Amino acid sequence: MSVRPIVRAFFDRPTGSLQYVFHDPATMRGAIVDPVWNFCPKAGRTWTADADRILAYVREQAITVDWILDTHPHADHLTAAVYLSDQLGGVPRAIGEKVLEVQRLWRDIYHDDSLPQTAAPWDRLFAHGDTFTVGTIPVRVMLSPGHTLASITYVAGDAAFVHDTLMMPGSGSSRADFPGGDAGALWDSIRAILDLPEGTRLFVGHDYPSKDDPPRFMATVAEHRLTNNHVKDGMQKPEFVALRNSRDKTLALPAQMLHALQVNLRGGRLPDPESDGRRYFKIPADYFDRADG
Repeated sequence: MSVRPIVRAFFDRPTGSLQYVFHDPATMRGAIVDPVWNFCPKAGRTWTADADRILAYVREQAITVDWILDTHPHADHLTAAVYLSDQLGGVPRAIGEKVLEVQRLWRDIYHDDSLPQTAAPWDRLFAHGDTFTVGTIPVRVMLSPGHTLASITYVAGDAAFVHDTLMMPGSGSSRADFPGGDAGALWDSIRAILDLPEGTRLFVGHDYPSKDDPPRFMATVAEHRLTNNHVKDGMQKPEFVALRNSRDKTLALPAQMLHALQVNLRGGRLPDPESDGRRYFKIPADYFDRADG
């Protein structure tokens, strides 16, 4: 029987983002997954309401946080990893090692030599197959590319944090059209996740409920294999790739994407101050050929 962590979800409704804290009830040691740093792209304003909710929870529950884990460099929100680490006394921050490839890709897109090309923004870069523990909970890292080059899944006991690879079964899967994304690779990653034991709880990265409804964020491997609209048993890779590519052509870019990658590829830091002491975002004009309004 796999160790069963306690998982608490936190929802950021403006971006549809799901953030998690999981912990080992035997030792009260835990980890934070994919925390949100709130951001308004129209005003260029940041604030920490979501991260502060997470802080309040871990303090109320007396959870000792061992790791702050990002599953990939997010395109829809800024990561609050640095803020939370600072507030918690320097908790180590981690992401997948393929983030170095994403840095190189976006350094070119932004034409920005100040964007790092090193592991320095993080304390640890995980490779496929790496393992660690949180209390008595064994955690295994799976490389899960497709949504991004650098996406990874954290399998923690009977829970797996599958980021933006899967949606809830009724919604299927996430897009694969960002730079470095690939629908075929996404299929392979999803099938590897669905080869986990049937009772594994899969915690997704996003949901988009109506205004008054709560988000849905977990379904088991068995539930996905039976009912997931895109990848249930019986679906084939060519069918999935055609469906995914067709759907992706209709999607607008996330509202925060061109801001978020500049922060997330710095591990959760804004660009360095310029000579006037202010920090600035750099946005490529006409790079993405989309009529998004």
